[in-house]
Amino acid sequence: MAEAVAKKTLVIPQLVVGLGNPEPKYDQTRHNIGFAAIDALSRAWRIPLTENRKFQGEYGEGLAINGDKIRLLKPLTYMNRSGQSIQAVTSWYKLPPEMVMVIYDDMDLPMGKTRLRLSGSAGGHNGMKSTIAHLGTQDFPRLRIGIGRPKGSASDDSGTVSHVLGKFSVAESQLMSLVLQFVVDCTEMCLKQGVEKAMNVCNSRSFDFPDS
Repeated sequence: MAEAVAKKTLVIPQLVVGLGNPEPKYDQTRHNIGFAAIDALSRAWRIPLTENRKFQGEYGEGLAINGDKIRLLKPLTYMNRSGQSIQAVTSWYKLPPEMVMVIYDDMDLPMGKTRLRLSGSAGGHNGMKSTIAHLGTQDFPRLRIGIGRPKGSASDDSGTVSHVLGKFSVAESQLMSLVLQFVVDCTEMCLKQGVEKAMNVCNSRSFDFPDS
């Protein structure tokens, strides 16, 4: 009986969403690391992404490593309206919020660190505010990727904006490529074992800058 209950409460995503902004000028910026994560999953799982007008995003679906169907989404609505695109997919496929995993950037985490959670607040992130508003709950899994805070005096509002919309340096890009590979591993763990078990691994590792 206890085993049946455990199986019932296992949270396994069926839709993985990465948050970002659609224009080329936002490519490779810190705020778009969610898009980069979906691109990494798309390559790893050989699931091509194509623009889907109905879903207002780049969308792809295929079989996940656990044998179930998995869907990937990059909303093209701009960050502040990410929830519109996510809700379009969840409504169409009748997916409950707990089957949606959202990947996005977090300034409160240092670079090289990831944090996987089953639920939580938006933490000031506009993309997450929109997602929570459109899903009607904050009880859905999310994987945050640390981008660190701006150094020194650049921690005011304008400094924060230029930090999140700034591009990674060469060294940072090398570090983030390691992190993105780990994000693929973490997502696969979520699909195979459920989010709660994957949290043990995904929250305990951090990556350092590669030796130059």
